[in-house]
Amino acid sequence: MQKAGGTQIAESADKQTHPHSDRELCESAIRLYTEALRRGRINRDELTPAPCLTDMALMYPDPRDDASMRPVLPSTALAHLLQPITREIHERVQLTASLVNSLAPLSNVVTEDPVASITALDGKRLIDAKVGEAAGAATSEILTVQPGFSRQRNVMMAGLARSLAAIERGARLRHLYQHPARYSPIVKEYLEQVPADRLEVRTVEQTVERLIIVDRSVAFIPASANRHTALEIRHPALITYLVQVYEVLWAHATPMTERPPAVSPDVPVTSVQRSIARLLAEGTTDEMVARKMGISVRTCRSHIAKLMQALNASSRTHLGALIVQSGLGRV
Repeated sequence: MQKAGGTQIAESADKQTHPHSDRELCESAIRLYTEALRRGRINRDELTPAPCLTDMALMYPDPRDDASMRPVLPSTALAHLLQPITREIHERVQLTASLVNSLAPLSNVVTEDPVASITALDGKRLIDAKVGEAAGAATSEILTVQPGFSRQRNVMMAGLARSLAAIERGARLRHLYQHPARYSPIVKEYLEQVPADRLEVRTVEQTVERLIIVDRSVAFIPASANRHTALEIRHPALITYLVQVYEVLWAHATPMTERPPAVSPDVPVTSVQRSIARLLAEGTTDEMVARKMGISVRTCRSHIAKLMQALNASSRTHLGALIVQSGLGRV
């Protein structure tokens, strides 16, 4: 009992000396983090005055020294903190699509308000026509999320024509791709032909499914895994929600003019391989890893082979254990 009481008193004293919330950084934290960056690591005991560093995922245990902690890049810490939020957003978007599909048969019975409607679009031709129609009327803003990086040139050029026409009407564009799109010559060709002052582009490691929002009045999301069915959404509350989803993803992304966050020089793998390692540690299949990373299954397995070589793994089971042991499975 005495021990429990002592722990409670210690925690109370810590709150008194560290009164700010666990989503803020105090001066002590900034000073200690700067020192940790300079030295490469810091003793656990030194972090006592600044628990906010661990609360904000800016320090992680040194796998080679239990008494030490290593600093984490702010962008990596942000990815860790946003991960549950992004997962929740993805689940809510899926739930929205599921609920709409369930209620779709009732649309033949009740007359819907066209301003607050959700319409199921069946077939790529109809989807493209509706997206083109909305983009053709854009005068303010077009927001897009494009998972993966493989783009057919004719599709990109059709999108280019719509983008240029929207820009002429005064619209601004924001595109969100995955990191591999940085190396796509077709994406590069598209970006070179769009005025830089009217277009912002960022890339992210993982993202939700395709999303298009036009003038914050209509949005399009897939309603099936093969994207042969989509939802045209005009309900103001849902549009507001989807814009918030987009802004979270945008804040998490890296501008095209900057390099994506790098991994620690102590780890002999690339940032893509580290991301794959983390997904494998979560039990994700090769196919799902490839989908989330926006790469082919063949490329994904090539990265996994390089991971096995880098960690000297003798089997996939051994690789999983080594990923956890090395710390690569942590964000």
